[in-house]
Amino acid sequence: MASKFQNRLVGTVILVAIGVIVLPDLLDGKKAHYQEEIASIPLKPELDSELESFEILDPIDDSQSLPPTPVEVVENAESNQAQDAPLTVEIKAVPERNEYQESAWIVQLMALKNAENAKNLVKDLQKRGYQAHTKPENGFTRVIIGPDVSKSKLERQIIELEKITGSKGQLLKFKPLNP
Repeated sequence: MASKFQNRLVGTVILVAIGVIVLPDLLDGKKAHYQEEIASIPLKPELDSELESFEILDPIDDSQSLPPTPVEVVENAESNQAQDAPLTVEIKAVPERNEYQESAWIVQLMALKNAENAKNLVKDLQKRGYQAHTKPENGFTRVIIGPDVSKSKLERQIIELEKITGSKGQLLKFKPLNP
C-alpha cells in the first residue's frame, strides 16, 4: 500500500491543479467573447427567376415624342438679288430604319408545357453561366439562350447545350422591337 504521505501529496497536487484550472474562470466574472464576423463572398451569385422574367409592353402612340423631322433650307437664286424675297423651306420625310433587325441572335432551346420545369432548367443553365430566359407563348414556355451579337458563339453553345439537355436548339434572329 501507498504511504499516507504519498496519498496526501497526490491529493494536494489534484487540488492545486483544480484550483489553477477552475479558479481563474470563477474569479473573472462575465467574459466577453469577441468573434470576428467574416462574410463569405460567393463565387457566383444565385439568380432568382423573378429577376430574369420580363414583360413586353405595347408601344405608346405619342406623336409629341417623335423626333423632329429633318428640314432642308433651299434658297432661291433670286433671293441673293432681292433681300425681301421669301425663303422657301422643303421638308423631306426620312424613312424610319430599325438598326436592330439583324444585329443579334438567340437560341430557342425547347418549348415545355410545364412552366415549373422550364424555370428549373433556366436556373440550372444560369448556374452553368448561360444567359437563359423563359418566354410564355400559347400554353408553352420557351427556354431561350441569349441574345448575343456573336452568331458563332451561339453556334458553339448549341453543341454544348445539346450535351447538357439532350435537345438541339434552333438559332434565330433576335428582334427586340418585335420579340
